[in-house]
Amino acid sequence: MTDCAIRTDNLTRDFDTVRAVHHIALEVPRGMIFGFLGPNGAGKTTTIRLLLGLLEPTEGRAEVLGFDTQTQADEIRCRTGALLEHSGLYQRLSAEDNLEFYGRIWHMPANTRQTRIKELLIHLGLWERRKERVGTWSRGMKQKLAIARALLHRPPLIFLDEPTAGLDPIAAAALREDFATLAAREGVTVFLTTHNLSEAEKLCRLVGVIRQGQLLTVGSPDQLRAKQGTPRVEILGRGFSETVMASLRARPEVVKVEQRDNRMLIDLRGAVDTAPLVSLMVSAGAQVEEVRRGRASLEEVFLTLMEEEK
Repeated sequence: MTDCAIRTDNLTRDFDTVRAVHHIALEVPRGMIFGFLGPNGAGKTTTIRLLLGLLEPTEGRAEVLGFDTQTQADEIRCRTGALLEHSGLYQRLSAEDNLEFYGRIWHMPANTRQTRIKELLIHLGLWERRKERVGTWSRGMKQKLAIARALLHRPPLIFLDEPTAGLDPIAAAALREDFATLAAREGVTVFLTTHNLSEAEKLCRLVGVIRQGQLLTVGSPDQLRAKQGTPRVEILGRGFSETVMASLRARPEVVKVEQRDNRMLIDLRGAVDTAPLVSLMVSAGAQVEEVRRGRASLEEVFLTLMEEEK
């Protein structure tokens, strides 16, 4: 058995005159949450459809769980779960009946089916409301049930396309915790697309960034920050006037200066001594309360990549 859940080679898909996916070469190891990041129209959903065998590639090939997407698509879909743009839930059925229906589709034995339904609903905090019609539920509860549907038949790989989009912050945070726990407990590989970069930073061991169908980079969040993110100093305080800003921008070791309320973010050219910068700010009238060193966030790395590729 291959150690890769997903492997693509030169994977390409054209729609008329538009190249939606452009020669993607990607390997996703088994047993991890992989984040596939990119702006709207970047090719994320098209890539998922290619991997599920729902679209034929124009060029190249892909293997999912060791199966070829063009000749063994049925084998792939039998062994994967997916939550794409539609939840696949029946609004007039109860939560329990929704999962019962899908369990029968997967030809799960009755005892196995009932045990699995209870296990998932308890873990996701839905068991006490299993008899309610899904149409009366909140969006967050529906998303949780859709995750349970995708995991019901214990697939080794699940695809989640923007699963927290449109949820309030509390519901999104709860769902992220569920992803992490379920991935650890179930041992599944998760292929996750999201616009929420902090979500990807918290959840994903590996991320890939795509823009206009081209895969720009792949690595762990730490690797991408080290590769793309410049050293940074965050200074908290008051009195960050234009004089202070101009003094900092004039320094050769300073790449970028940005003020956010009572914080000053200073990107540097390599590892430099920050004491002279702090002294400069104080002499220019700033009141410095705290100094922190670090690197740019994954979101800032992502935005830098988008700007570089324009």
